[in-house]
Amino acid sequence: MSDSTGLSVVVLAGGISHERDVSLRSGRRVADALTEAGHRVELRDPDAGLLPYLAEHRPDVVFPALHGSSGEDGTLLELLAALRIPTVGSTGAAARRAWSKPVASSLVAGAGGAVPESIVLSHEAFRELGAASVLRVVREALPGDLVVKPGSGGSAQGVTIVAAPADLPRAMVDAFTYADVAVVERRVIGTELAVAIVETDGAARALTAVEIVPSAGVYSFQARYNAGETTFFSPCRLSEEHVERATAAALAAHRTLGLRDLSRVDLIVDDEGTPWFLEANVLPGLTETSLVPLAIEASDTDASTVYDGLVRTAARRGA
Repeated sequence: MSDSTGLSVVVLAGGISHERDVSLRSGRRVADALTEAGHRVELRDPDAGLLPYLAEHRPDVVFPALHGSSGEDGTLLELLAALRIPTVGSTGAAARRAWSKPVASSLVAGAGGAVPESIVLSHEAFRELGAASVLRVVREALPGDLVVKPGSGGSAQGVTIVAAPADLPRAMVDAFTYADVAVVERRVIGTELAVAIVETDGAARALTAVEIVPSAGVYSFQARYNAGETTFFSPCRLSEEHVERATAAALAAHRTLGLRDLSRVDLIVDDEGTPWFLEANVLPGLTETSLVPLAIEASDTDASTVYDGLVRTAARRGA
């Protein structure tokens, strides 16, 4: 099939995760961009009728715009592979590596990346060993400000910055609301960056880094998806040397985790220029206020061109 021929593309959006509304917004934006690029696009929810529909109609490519466990834990990606339908994005195995924040951090640290010191706590152990005793050990091992977050998930849901010890128990409850594993890590102070990686036909490149400055000081769920609550700088205001180090760290994390096609790596660059890995997203937000579209715009291209390249790469790659 020539590159001038439009493809039949099913964009998946919605799902039943906490991030359903965000996914629906991402899916509509992707569908509009692919339609503009000349493709025949259908937007579908990943419900009970999805797999029979795909098996019968067999689109040229599936483009998942799903957030949360419905799209990012690897299950759906492996089912699409089993149906032998070309799909934009990482393999199921790679998605599982990135979906688990403790696993992703361990792999990146093992490859030489800078990762904040942390303690990973399961909900079961937290209850069995006694919350007070566990938190006492955590505070002694990790003095200073902390970040508490669910061991999986996105959009900063369940994430709390803890400055006062008295606030740590509540932060643990919030994190366990979204996952059975929580991560308590030392807070790194610096410039928060998001680096989007686009990979077409095996060649990965980093888009322009986006600097994130939330008005409330914390890049929360509300700050991510409510216009005006965060200021973005793209290109960022760091020195060229620090940007190069951050970009190299993002590309290294993308490769270490075995990601493919599209990812977003979140980092904090400290005053010495060290880029600290926070997490990697295999299906990052693509809404009007999301970081990847901002990076695309700052990289002198547009969403139609980028998403067109992704679906054509997936079609050439096959199942």
